[in-house]
Amino acid sequence: MAKVQNRSTKNDPTLEAIPLACADEAAAVEFMEKQRWGAHPACPRCGSLNVYQMRDSRTGERQADYRWRCREKHPSQQFTVRTGTVFEDSRAELRHWCFAFWRAATSKKGVSALEIHRQTGLSYKSSLFMLHRIRFAMADSVVGPLGGEVEVDETYVGGKPRYKGVSKRGRGTKKQCVLAMVERGGRVKTRPIANVTGKTLKDAIREDVHASARIITDENSAYTGIGAEFAGGHQTVCHSAREYVRGDVHSNTIEGFFSIVKRGINGIYHAVSKEHLHRYMAEFEFRYNNRHLEDGERTTAAIQAAEGKRLTYRTPASAVE
Repeated sequence: MAKVQNRSTKNDPTLEAIPLACADEAAAVEFMEKQRWGAHPACPRCGSLNVYQMRDSRTGERQADYRWRCREKHPSQQFTVRTGTVFEDSRAELRHWCFAFWRAATSKKGVSALEIHRQTGLSYKSSLFMLHRIRFAMADSVVGPLGGEVEVDETYVGGKPRYKGVSKRGRGTKKQCVLAMVERGGRVKTRPIANVTGKTLKDAIREDVHASARIITDENSAYTGIGAEFAGGHQTVCHSAREYVRGDVHSNTIEGFFSIVKRGINGIYHAVSKEHLHRYMAEFEFRYNNRHLEDGERTTAAIQAAEGKRLTYRTPASAVE
C-alpha cells in the first residue's frame, strides 16, 4: 500500500485518519461508520437511531464482521456499514474501499483501475468494478436545473486515430459526443448524446437549464432559436472567425472543464468504452461540482453519496444511466 501523501491535512480529521484506514481493517470500519453516520449510527432499513454494536459476550470486543443490531422489530435487524451502499456484498476489504474512495475523490484527473490493483493487491477486474461502483455513487451530483449564465458546448471523446488523417475531427467522427452545460462559478452537467442535431441539443438544454438563465454557445447552428425560450436569451461566439471573447460572452469555462476531462481520458484512462462513458463523466462532474471542498470533505461527500445505491456486476450499463 502506497503511503498517503500529506496534502493539507492540517485541521482535516478525514485526511489524518485516511492512512490508518487504508492499512487496518478495524480502523477502516470505524472510518466508514464515522463518514456515513457521524455520531449517530442509524439502521439503514428503518432509519431508527435505536441501534447498538454487537459484541462478544465474554470479551466485550466487537464481532469480527462488525455487525450492528436495530432494536426496532422488522426483518433483517442486523446490519453493517456496508448495508445499503454500493459496496454492499463486496468481498474486498473496507480498507481497500477507503483507499479507492480517497483516490477517486481527490485525484484531479482520476485514478486508474491499474493503480488501485497495484496499491491494494486486488485483481484488475475487481479494481475496475470497484471504481465503477464509486462512479455510480458519484452520479447525480447536480440537484435542480442550472441557472444564471450557462455555457453549453459539446466535445468528442475517444482515442487518437492510429493513422494520421484517417479519423475525422468534430461532427462526422466515430467518437462519442458528450454535451456539457456549466454555470459560471457553479455546477456542471454532462450527458453523452447520440447526435448533435438541434432537437437533441435543445431538448437537453430545456431539461437541465432553468428558464431564467442566459445561454452562451459557439456558432453551431443547431442552437439557433433556443434563446427565445430563456429569459436571458442566447448569445454566441464565432470560433471559426477566431473570435473567442466578446465582452462577457465566451465559452472559456466549459472549455476549461473539457480540458480536465480530456487530460483524464487520454492520460489516465487511455480508452473509455461508450457503454461506460456516462460513469466516467459522472466522476468528472462530481469532482468539479465539489471543487470548493477540501480533499477530506470531498472524500466524505463521495462516501455519503454511496448510500442508497447499488450496482451489481450483472446490471446492464443502460439500466443505470
